[in-house]
Amino acid sequence: METVIILVFVIGYLAITLEHNLKIDKLIPALVMMAVSWALISFGINDFTQWFDSAKHSLIDTFGLLPKDEKMHMMEETLLHHLGKTSEILVFLIGAMTIVEIIDYFDGFSTIKGFIKTKSKKKILWIFGFLAFFLSAIIDNLTATIVLISILQKIINNKNTRIWYAGLIIIAANAGGAWSPIGDVTTTMLWIGEKVTTGHLFVYLFLPSLVCMVVPTFVASLLPAFKGNIETTQNKTDRPKSKFSATMLYLGLGGIVSVPVFKTLTHLPPYVGMMLALAVVAIFAEIYSNSKFSISNHDSAESDASAHHSPVHYSLSKIELPSILFFLGILMAVAALESLGILFGFAGTLQDTMPMLGTELHHEGISDLVVLLLGVGSAVIDNVPLVAASLGMFTEPTDNELWHFIAYSAGTGGSMLIIGSAAGVVAMGMEKIDFFWYLKKISWLALLGFLSGAVVFMFTRTIF
Repeated sequence: METVIILVFVIGYLAITLEHNLKIDKLIPALVMMAVSWALISFGINDFTQWFDSAKHSLIDTFGLLPKDEKMHMMEETLLHHLGKTSEILVFLIGAMTIVEIIDYFDGFSTIKGFIKTKSKKKILWIFGFLAFFLSAIIDNLTATIVLISILQKIINNKNTRIWYAGLIIIAANAGGAWSPIGDVTTTMLWIGEKVTTGHLFVYLFLPSLVCMVVPTFVASLLPAFKGNIETTQNKTDRPKSKFSATMLYLGLGGIVSVPVFKTLTHLPPYVGMMLALAVVAIFAEIYSNSKFSISNHDSAESDASAHHSPVHYSLSKIELPSILFFLGILMAVAALESLGILFGFAGTLQDTMPMLGTELHHEGISDLVVLLLGVGSAVIDNVPLVAASLGMFTEPTDNELWHFIAYSAGTGGSMLIIGSAAGVVAMGMEKIDFFWYLKKISWLALLGFLSGAVVFMFTRTIF
């Protein structure tokens, strides 16, 4: 039965990876593999000899000797435990997505466009690089990429020039998301799973992530594509649509940034702080939306929406629900493999077969090469299931350097292919970037940044 469940997972995984070829949204195979995996566990419960108790984080080798009723009860408890942990992540993401949509409702991100005064291609590259790096640490790398490419489209008319900037934005956004607990879904998973803390994540990963962004940006600035000046477009209609644009931008970003502080002070799960932040932002959104001069020059769709709904209702209707369902499916499917002890067996195989590269992580015998390969793998397949699997494979304590290295590798490795990260996929859609163009022009820069940051991480961990 275990073989069948693994086969279901592999087929579902392939369907997710080949999403664009099959023309099937990845949330569908994710939900199917989740439901089928747990159904097979239920049907074959008497065939399993071991079980992993996630609540107690211990492997039960005598599971096969237990009566069926007790096995079913244990399975139900485990399923409920994983649903609870997964829901923490999903509720957190829903809150963050809603705050970002509220900012966008008030056209808050247009404020960022005012920061860009220069026409130098090289200076604009550095400005967007640092904007992507720090903005993604606050509103996540996917949203930061959408915001910055939207601004880029208003500044640069030439698409051939613009896609070069988009490629470097992908690298910078993924690097920026790696060192923040709210900057990338995978890092958020590690944070909510209590594998990393905010302070240690910053100490271990800020410098490697910065190097991962700076090195390819510096090398790219020497290329012919970034020589000379650009012809910027000045359009009066690009002005903010609301007089509260800047206020809502800073309020929304401040609310998201306050979540790690709230967790540190109260020791409550992060989603509680995110809900509080959402409530505070929503209060001001409601007040400002009722102002006589709050919104102007909305397009017709948004005008209709705002006429019948509050900003909060409208923003909730705009969040990426398919992504939420995908995370639900993939995380619960991986939980099925973890519950059967399959992931721990796979981890043991990796540790026994992979050669050591540099020093061992925390003297636990886990090869650096394993984690680096995880980063390379995240460029080919989705990094969410990879990190979810690592949570079930390794048992190192909170803030062990293994978890920080995984956060770095999974977060930045996806930049090596345009389909390797959510930021890359959305940029590909917004600018119609060709896969092979990215592979030829940008991938080597991303690889250079990835390896440079990894070397810096290996050096910094010896200090800390």
